[in-house]
Amino acid sequence: MVSGLAVRRWVQWQQTYRIIRSIHPPIDLFEDIADPKDWEALDSVEAKTNPRVRLEIGDLGKVPAHRRVAGPGASYVMAPFVHCSPLRPGRFTDGTYGIYYAGDSEEVALAETIHHHERFMAATHEDPGWTSDFRVLIGSVDLSLDDVNAVPEVLHPNDYGPSQVEGRGLRAAGSDGLTWNSVRMRGGSCIGAFWPDVVSIPKQGRHYCYHWNGSCVDFVRRYDTSTVLAVS
Repeated sequence: MVSGLAVRRWVQWQQTYRIIRSIHPPIDLFEDIADPKDWEALDSVEAKTNPRVRLEIGDLGKVPAHRRVAGPGASYVMAPFVHCSPLRPGRFTDGTYGIYYAGDSEEVALAETIHHHERFMAATHEDPGWTSDFRVLIGSVDLSLDDVNAVPEVLHPNDYGPSQVEGRGLRAAGSDGLTWNSVRMRGGSCIGAFWPDVVSIPKQGRHYCYHWNGSCVDFVRRYDTSTVLAVS
């Protein structure tokens, strides 16, 4: 059920910033110029000769053909929708459907991903050291989204129950996505797109590496300048 407190407003950001693990390669099917409505057929043909193809592509059924995006860079947008899982829920999804999260600045994207990386590293009892590499994706958004800042409890630091209910309700009601004030960086804003065609296909920015000290991420390294920055 939707709270009724979200306010629809136009969100126009010339640049959005999303940070993902660099380990994930582009998915050939999404990068091609093939018509998205033909993807299931192409997937079926490829899977007959290479069983790993279906695992790499993910669940195409989660995205209607008319909401898919294709071409160079499209993998970065499609991936969170076809590889979503209840094992990886988020603030506005229980994992049964995907969301493309992004911030209005690179600093916001860093703060948000550092928080989630810390939770993962702590949960898996990882040893201290420099960890995975990450890449910045720079896109844009120019669309009417639901501002949920006035909805009680959806910005709770740790309890995602109310926000998942709100996200599910808004998506079912036809919303294209949400916007809210960043929980991890004061003054910043975030968006969550419910469908791939809500945002532009991003371009790749710089690369980072995060340092885990056993309890938190205390440093990040920028590969383009070899600069090591302390995390406050």
